[in-house]
Parts: sequence; C-alpha cells; structure tokens
Amino acid sequence: MKAVVLPPRRAVRRAFERAAASYDAAAVIHREVGQRLLEHLDPIRIEPALVVDVGCGTGASFDALRQRYPRAVLAGFDLARAMLMRARTRTPWWRRAIGAGVPHLACADAERLPLATGAAGLVFSNLALQWCRPDAFFAEAARVLPAGGLLLFSTFGPDTLRELRASFAAADSGEHVNSFVDMHDLGDALVHAGFADPVMEMEVVTLQYSNVETLARDLKSVGATALPARGPGLVGSARWKRMAERYESFRREGALPATYEVVYGHAWKVPPKRIADGRQVVEFHRAP
Repeated sequence: MKAVVLPPRRAVRRAFERAAASYDAAAVIHREVGQRLLEHLDPIRIEPALVVDVGCGTGASFDALRQRYPRAVLAGFDLARAMLMRARTRTPWWRRAIGAGVPHLACADAERLPLATGAAGLVFSNLALQWCRPDAFFAEAARVLPAGGLLLFSTFGPDTLRELRASFAAADSGEHVNSFVDMHDLGDALVHAGFADPVMEMEVVTLQYSNVETLARDLKSVGATALPARGPGLVGSARWKRMAERYESFRREGALPATYEVVYGHAWKVPPKRIADGRQVVEFHRAP
C-alpha cells in the first residue's frame, strides 16, 4: 500500500469539533454518499444484534439504519464530542426519556473501539476511513465482528479534489489538500485484516461552485481542513490569488468543478486461519 501521511488525530478532532454546528448544512457530498452507501445493503440479508456506525458524525445515518434493523441495538462512535452532541438531538426527547430506540453514543477513535471482540454484527462507516490508517481501521473492524459479520464503508480515492490540489500546486509547494488511498490497496488491506472476497466499487461525483471561496468555505464547514503538515501556508493574499487564478482554468459552463472519487467497499469477516501463537486452524466437518 502506498504510504499516505495523515493529519495528527488531535488536529482531526479539533477540526470536527469546530465544524459541528455548520456540518449538516454543508455536508452535501456526505449525505449523498451516505444514501448511496445505505443502498448497498438492499440485496444483503443479515439480522445483526448490534449495528455500529463508526465515524457517525451528527448521526445522519441513524434513522435509516434503525429502519432497516429495528430489532438491533445501534451504537455510534465519533472522534469529536461536539458531533455526538448533535447526533444525540436527532432522537426525539420522549424517546430519550424512556430509552426507546436511543443509539448508544461514545467518543472514540475508529482504530480503538470500546467494544468487546466479536460484539457487532454490522460495522457501517460513511466517509470516515480517509482520516484513519486503513490497516488499523480494518483490523479493529475485524476484531469487533464475529465470523460472518459484515463491514460496509465509503471513503475518498486519490482523485478527490484534484482541481484544488493542482491549483494549490501552482501557488506554492505546500500540502494544502489531503491525499487518499487507492481502491485496490484498500481491497488488499481488507484481505490482510481477515475479510473475504471484498467487493470494491468506485464512482466520480462532481459538485459545482460559483467560486473557489465557496468551495473553501464548505470544506471548512464540514471539518475537512486538517492536514498532515502546514507547509509554507497561504500567507497573505498573493498565494491565494495565484491558486484562485489557476482554479479558473477548470471553469466549465460558468461553474467551477470539485471532483470527488468515492470508493465503496464491503466484505465479510472470515474465521481466522491461524491463532495468536502461529498455529494453523484446521476445520473438520462431519460427513453426512
């Protein structure tokens, strides 16, 4: 897997804490991708006792997951406490008062979930993986799922925000746009973590903006501002002007495009082939 340098966890948490109040109004791509991710469950027949939404944000997927699995316990985990506070208000006060169908919420890192091994039947995650180490994310999902459990996720691929990345490159040598892992590398990481026959899909979604300032405002409003390193930064208006002028070369039919390469994946947890001390697990089945 090609190495991708991630922002520090504290920077990711801080960005999403600050964005909690503005997130729902600006999260157009997240809502659309979340809906499409949920549709991947249509042909899948499972009855999980516990559904886990990893990186649940403000809880946009809670209602749909509850409707699909009304008998399941729903748990939501997010790195930012302010996001969870918003997620809590999605449940009507009277449900919270009697504890009926209330999601269990906890502030937690996707790479270290506060769950017992094999506790979850379905791990669902919409656009959170890009902030994590894929190998650690998948290993933790495999830990909390039993054999036969399902992981379903979406994330961004390398072509995401390609116009913005190219425009910043014309302004200076700093890293102003995060990098993302290739779909095929994610599939390999799933197999390595103990998942079988991963199904990977990719599509391109393009949003349109009247100007680059509006795009930048939307990215800030959804918390997508944490970077691996600050680099030289945009000091003063000269670099920003060079970047904006370069972005104008992408304008088509009066609008500036913002490309998102969206990756969807799902895979089933399989029984381990080896135990902790290295011995191989061999299954015997009684003949009929």
